[in-house]
Amino acid sequence: MGRTLKFNIFRFNAEDPASVPHMDGFRLEETEAMTLFIALNRLREQQDPTLMFDFMCRAGICGSCAMMINGRPDLACHTKTKDLPAEITLLPMPVFKLIGDLSVDTGTWFRSMNEKVRSWIHTDNRFEPGEEEERMDNALAENIYELDRCIECGCCVAACGKAAMMPDKFMGATAFCRITRFMVDPRDERKSDEYFEVVGNEEGIFGCLGLLGCEDTCPKNLPLQDQLAMLRRKMGFSQIRHLFSGK
Repeated sequence: MGRTLKFNIFRFNAEDPASVPHMDGFRLEETEAMTLFIALNRLREQQDPTLMFDFMCRAGICGSCAMMINGRPDLACHTKTKDLPAEITLLPMPVFKLIGDLSVDTGTWFRSMNEKVRSWIHTDNRFEPGEEEERMDNALAENIYELDRCIECGCCVAACGKAAMMPDKFMGATAFCRITRFMVDPRDERKSDEYFEVVGNEEGIFGCLGLLGCEDTCPKNLPLQDQLAMLRRKMGFSQIRHLFSGK
């Protein structure tokens, strides 16, 4: 027999005026290769059908099941219970709007973020469906792909001290990763000054505290520290050029 796990789970239904935030305790026998996703589904199926949490792919791809696991944001689907103590505390991620229990609305936050960073390739080139696909160096394509692996789970946002201070304004590491993805893409025709207008402010890269909780908690191990440093350097140089040009 496996361990008996004790779960302390945050409960609150934001749509129910009578609901009061509190913690509920559950006990469950641990089985081989059990993940938190499996455990939560068993709790909902066997003990409390009202338990709310998000999931979709169950493979660490969609990012839906992100939550605070013993104080640290992570994905429930790839977190094995054997790597955790017998007592597990689960909370919803901060910064995002709470829907209920462990479920938060990351979609609205990320939609707003993508609108702020103007998350699309800016070009005057007209798309011609009959033309041959534009070629790209393999190394450059891999670099762009590396920055495109973000699954928008929100772990980096939940771990960010500045995002906690400015939940509706600070863009966060995922936005900076998104910006650098377009900066290295030769198809995007924006100049440094145009990027500066988007991200060169207190709500952007200059508001980052440099605590790097984002990189520590990213479940996809994205090189966020490198992107933050590169973006801060480029935006700093852009501002210096702007000051000395007198424009």
